[in-house]
Amino acid sequence: MERATGLHSQPRENTSSGWINGLIGVVIFSGSLPATRVAVLEFDPVFLTVARATIAGALALCLLWLFKEQRPARNQWLPLLIVALGVVVGFPLLTALALQYVTSAHSIVFVGLLPLATAAFGVLRGGERPRPVFWVFSILGSLLVCGYALARGMTASPAGDILMLLAILACGLGYAEGAKLSRTLGGWQVICWALVLSLPVMAILTGLLTPASFSGISTPAWLSLGYVSLFSMLIGFVFWYRGLAQGGIAAVGQLQLLQPFFGLALAATVLHEPVSLGMLGVTLAVIVCVAGARKFAR
Repeated sequence: MERATGLHSQPRENTSSGWINGLIGVVIFSGSLPATRVAVLEFDPVFLTVARATIAGALALCLLWLFKEQRPARNQWLPLLIVALGVVVGFPLLTALALQYVTSAHSIVFVGLLPLATAAFGVLRGGERPRPVFWVFSILGSLLVCGYALARGMTASPAGDILMLLAILACGLGYAEGAKLSRTLGGWQVICWALVLSLPVMAILTGLLTPASFSGISTPAWLSLGYVSLFSMLIGFVFWYRGLAQGGIAAVGQLQLLQPFFGLALAATVLHEPVSLGMLGVTLAVIVCVAGARKFAR
């Protein structure tokens, strides 16, 4: 595992690698919401959030020690804190709370807003300047998602939908900040240091919130906890941050438009949740927007 090099050393190769790494990250993340949905049926959502962060943080600490990574520079700790608050605490906690009110299939549709949020924070925090047409495609995809939610009259659960929107904002900021930092610190190093930074607090909270007994927890719930701890919190970010740093935050971030498609497929096949034609139609329409956004991202 090597530190990321500058974005302009091999632009064409970096861009291709960025899209490949980003796609792998999206595929891994696609299982996060269905797995969280299974886990919160038996685990308290706050305990699930701190437990997954503690498990991932312990593994991250081992990786940093194994590869003898140097500590981040002083000016890198604040961005790492933003990453930790956005993707280690904010998104997992808010989605876990939301999934108490809505199904994973319903919540996955909101993931279509992530590319727009990531691109916006990429401009604010990463200094990127996509072409104007890029925003047309990105906003169109987001409007399709919002239109779907409004067409349903927000009947699923206003509380669940609001929590999902807040989760998207927290995640978009964490993605953009982490991608910017990955250019100098390295993709896997960013998520590992963010996890380690949050580890003391998460470990204490895990100890305080651990239930008296786990006797009623089923195997699927334990497997779901393992997935969101290992893949959603650590391995997925290794590929995702590297992909964003190599190919551009706004450009590669549009791959998140594919995440609802993969997630809905998992929700239907694994959880046997109903996936309506409206959900599929909106998801497919949103996916089409990624082609146009990618073309005009730079």
